[in-house]
Parts: sequence; structure tokens; C-alpha cells
Amino acid sequence: MMTIEFPQFQAAQIRIARPTGQLKEIIRFYEEGLGLKRVGSFSGHEGYSGVMFGLPHTQYHLEFTEETGASQPAPVPHGDSLLVFYIPDQQELIRISTKLKQMGYEEKEPENPYWGEKGVTIEDPDGWRIVLMNTSGI
Repeated sequence: MMTIEFPQFQAAQIRIARPTGQLKEIIRFYEEGLGLKRVGSFSGHEGYSGVMFGLPHTQYHLEFTEETGASQPAPVPHGDSLLVFYIPDQQELIRISTKLKQMGYEEKEPENPYWGEKGVTIEDPDGWRIVLMNTSGI
């Protein structure tokens, strides 16, 4: 397993996790729409169900959890709370954004105009924004 080196420590893996109140729609958006690979899931674990999605050849993954009978909805994100996917192949970016639009997810005007220069901003079912950015990253 590859480790990720930080100045003060090494980590074997990084997980970014967030709650949702509509796990089935989140799975549809990220797996079917975006095409991310499901790397794990669980159901009924101490009142929680969830799914993890990863990118090929990385030690990073996203986790979405749903609490059974949650008393409050997941928090509403700020318009500049983003998950950015750097996609160098413009045709791939067009394919993914077209598929998401066909699924009913519309493009949104980004809060920060920078993301509109070479990117497409779309909200997931919870209102969190993803940016499909047509560059190779930083």
C-alpha cells in the first residue's frame, strides 16, 4: 500500500466523509452519473448505512453516510463548498456533464467565477457542488 507523506506524519489513506439524508440518490449521482467506483459500503451499522467511492490508483476516497431515523437533515452547504475533479480530456468532461444533465442535474453558476472559466459546476442531490474542471490539476 502506498503511503501519503505529510511534513509531520504519514497516512495510509484519506477519507472525506459527509452525511446525507438521501443515500440512494447520492449513490445514483456519484456512481451512475459521475462514474466513480464503489470501493465499499455498509448497512445498519449502529444505525448508519453508507457508501465509499474512490478514484482509480489513489488512496483517497469519499464516504457518504445516512443515519436511520435522523432527527435533522444534513447541513446545507455554502455555494463555494466544492469537490473539484480535474479532467484533462475535454470530451470526457463533456460526456460526464451531459450524462448528469440527462439525469436531471443542471449546471449552476459558480460563486467564484474562476470555476466557470474552464469548468462545469453541478449540484449533487444534497446541494453540494462538484466542479468538472478541464485542466490537469495543480
